[in-house]
Amino acid sequence: MLVIGSDHGGLELKSVLIESLRQRGLEPRDLGTDNDDSVDYPDFAEKVAGAVSRGEADCGVLICGTGIGMSIVANKFPGVRAALVTDEYMARMAKEHNNANVLVLGGRVLDAMTASRIVGVWLDATYEGGRHQRRLDKIASLEADVRAGKI
Repeated sequence: MLVIGSDHGGLELKSVLIESLRQRGLEPRDLGTDNDDSVDYPDFAEKVAGAVSRGEADCGVLICGTGIGMSIVANKFPGVRAALVTDEYMARMAKEHNNANVLVLGGRVLDAMTASRIVGVWLDATYEGGRHQRRLDKIASLEADVRAGKI
């Protein structure tokens, strides 16, 4: 399952992406926001990243004005590898090399067509494993050490 969320700065782009995902045969779960009232991006990053971290969703998409705030929050969650992406190459690398399970976009910096292509590339890409797994294992080890108070 794919979950998607945005703050007010990403609401318009989120609506476009939901339709694009549906055209791909997916039924994303929309975790808000539902209107253009000013809201706090950490609340929606928590919903999406939390669902991925807990294994309730396979992956997620987050959108705020620039994507910066959402990516900072999402990467606080164990097991979440959120990638702030601005082009198709970054989307492919985020999945192939980093196995990013949350894609973060900027609603005020990307047009709808570009964002839809980025999401498609990310969804279609496949994690390569190999030498990249060693690096992801190091990230997981760091997360465990931080949780255990070792660092």
